[in-house]
Amino acid sequence: MEATMSYSQNIMDDEYEKFIRRMNPPRVVIDNESCKNATVIQVDSANKHGILLEVVQILTDLNFIITKAYICSDGGWFMDVFNVTNQEGNKITEEPILDYIMKSLGPDSCFASSMRRSVGVTTGMDHTSIELIGSDRPGLLSEVSAVLTNLRCNVVNAEVWTHNTRAAAIMQVTDDETGGAIADAEKLSMIKKLLCNVLRGSNKSRDAKTLLSHGVTHTDRRLHQLMFADRDYERATGDGSDDKERPNVNVVNWQDKDYSVVTIRCKDRPKLLFDTICTLTDMQYVVFHGNVDTEGPEAYQEYCIRHIDGSPVKSDAERQRVIQCLEAAIERRVSEGLKLELCTTDRVGLLSNVTRIFRENSLTVTRAEVSTRAGKALNTFYVRDSSGYPVDTKIIDSVRQTIGQTILRVKGSPEELNPVQQESPTRFLFGGLFKSRSFCNFGSVRSYS
Repeated sequence: MEATMSYSQNIMDDEYEKFIRRMNPPRVVIDNESCKNATVIQVDSANKHGILLEVVQILTDLNFIITKAYICSDGGWFMDVFNVTNQEGNKITEEPILDYIMKSLGPDSCFASSMRRSVGVTTGMDHTSIELIGSDRPGLLSEVSAVLTNLRCNVVNAEVWTHNTRAAAIMQVTDDETGGAIADAEKLSMIKKLLCNVLRGSNKSRDAKTLLSHGVTHTDRRLHQLMFADRDYERATGDGSDDKERPNVNVVNWQDKDYSVVTIRCKDRPKLLFDTICTLTDMQYVVFHGNVDTEGPEAYQEYCIRHIDGSPVKSDAERQRVIQCLEAAIERRVSEGLKLELCTTDRVGLLSNVTRIFRENSLTVTRAEVSTRAGKALNTFYVRDSSGYPVDTKIIDSVRQTIGQTILRVKGSPEELNPVQQESPTRFLFGGLFKSRSFCNFGSVRSYS
């Protein structure tokens, strides 16, 4: 009975939202004249929880750099203005991209419909999505990849984050035999069982989880949700982190207006605005006013927020939790380490072999992005020395020689990496301390250059 009522309520909500949408369709203005060095995108729409995140998500997924933003959503109306450029710092002038923006954000878009239930989720049946969360430790990514290879699963896309001794990943895999999603229930059960065992390891103090589904999830948002649910924002006592390197986040109550004001100062980087808005939305806060300025090396963000129930931050404990969660959201995507880019013909076991070579050479992966396009594997890894010392150029040369000089390219210089203090093994990220006895023969991969 309760489920039926809930279903009926959802239908009524959808119909009401459609009615409001017909009466107040979104309006989008793209202006390349008023600002000297950026394209100005203005979005006006009926207001509802989550709409700000959806707009920012669309702009971020287009790889735009948001240099400034002005947010206003008082009452029943939402109005945002974004100054954006492409990755090269130029205005957006390509007609196909401008048309896509209009279709994605304008009257014909679907971003304002059923926002609370559908933000960041699309469906598809060409792969199986695996969500992983657990304690980070040396060699974990290599072990996960090896399990999938042994079960004849090909990793076509993956994103791996590590933060505060925790690790999360979303991996999209296909069945090597069919080239599509894994349909065998027994195989799915085996994948879940073995990956849970790998994630759990010898650490019984924190949960490890493996979730399987068919379809596509908005990877970045889901990774934030996984790590937030895993409480990665809770710092261990005496974790050794440097307060000077942490983002400057402050929360105060503006009593006259019944808002809480959040201010953030930190080093600017791509997708920073998405990460903070995503976290505030998932914590059930509404941004009523906001000002974002990312010109220069430092980003400044200011938001007037209330909880979805209409109240400002009520206690010091809640204030501290907001600060911790925003710090974690900013830190999760920080790309620490030397950037390595791999491009070669895709095959089953490629990720397993590459990460095993990293582990055998005492390299730890702090973040990874794996994608497959037209049969080509395009992978990016950020690596550090597992012991906390600067990356040795001889090790990088050895790794590249093993994998293939033209296949694995180095972005940046190992000499630029600052040494960090040696810490306990739980602080080592996806990588390994000890070289295994067996060494992978990469001859088959080298032939793909």
